[in-house]
Amino acid sequence: MSPSRSDTGTDVTADPLRPGDHADTDVDVSTEITQPALGITGWLRWAWRQLTSMRTALVLLLILAIAAVPGSLFPQRSADPNGVIQWERDNPDVFPLADAVGLFDVYLSPWFSAIYLLLFTSLIGCVLPRAKHHYKALRSRPPRTPARLSRLSAYRELTLPDGERQIDQAAHAIDVAAEQLRKAGYRVERYDARGAPSVSAERGYLRETGNLIFHVALVGVLVSVAIGGSFAYTGQRVVVEGTTFVNALSDYSSFNPGRFVDGTSLAPYSLTLDDFQVLYRLPGTPGAGQAGDFSADITIRQPGQDDLAQSVIVNSPITVEGDRIYLLGNGYAPTLTVRDAAGEVVYRESQPFLP
Repeated sequence: MSPSRSDTGTDVTADPLRPGDHADTDVDVSTEITQPALGITGWLRWAWRQLTSMRTALVLLLILAIAAVPGSLFPQRSADPNGVIQWERDNPDVFPLADAVGLFDVYLSPWFSAIYLLLFTSLIGCVLPRAKHHYKALRSRPPRTPARLSRLSAYRELTLPDGERQIDQAAHAIDVAAEQLRKAGYRVERYDARGAPSVSAERGYLRETGNLIFHVALVGVLVSVAIGGSFAYTGQRVVVEGTTFVNALSDYSSFNPGRFVDGTSLAPYSLTLDDFQVLYRLPGTPGAGQAGDFSADITIRQPGQDDLAQSVIVNSPITVEGDRIYLLGNGYAPTLTVRDAAGEVVYRESQPFLP
């Protein structure tokens, strides 16, 4: 038992709000409080906490959206190489600077990749610990009912006289309360410690569950884009009616491989354009003379398999050996004939009419 301030000669009336055993000390308030210096490990932990915070992830997502805007304003080499050449002709003075910054290869530029990787790391470091903690919370039981309700900020207490009937009524009331709470969407757990029945209930996990599902889906989108950009490829080829396209690197008009695609392991197959039908808009209608619809009848040949005839229409690709084949456009291929001085044909072939 500690002596009171009156026993030690201290004036107890100086501060009646202080406890009786409070010891006054002389503290120099002018002394500046200094924080301990952070080492390399401390700074690394601080940087990791900042990077994996949800606020940082949202900022990086906004920065990534802004960084993708130049990809729609400037022609990209992967999608429109001819547009890049034309842009260089129209802007010869600005082109070297724009090319050095990476405006014509936005999605492959180092700065865009850096933002992408930072966002991916931020989401992984933020979502996985939260998902683990949320899973444990869902698996755990609601906390035990406190023994002293008076410690809660809001409670109501009803005291009944002792007796076996009152105990039965209390147990029945607990059962009714548990059922009502369960119908209201609460997780309910009943406790019967020390012969005193009680019920504990909690809810509010649905919001966090939806939040985590959204962010896990966002991570899935980023992973899918990364895998597609690394192991997928796109290519275009202008095929004239009656000719054959072979799925080889040398037979493409343009080929855009992923980061880990070298073009030497393409699936072996060929496509022959047997017939091409075009429906033009009639005179007097909007867009008269333009193609309203078009389709292609092709023959697919694969090693060790019978020839397969299929039709390709706009926005309905076919799949061959895992490759999706789209019909993108239509045009004209006039047949050119070249004769020598004696009138002999030395060249005769249909050439696509390209701009």
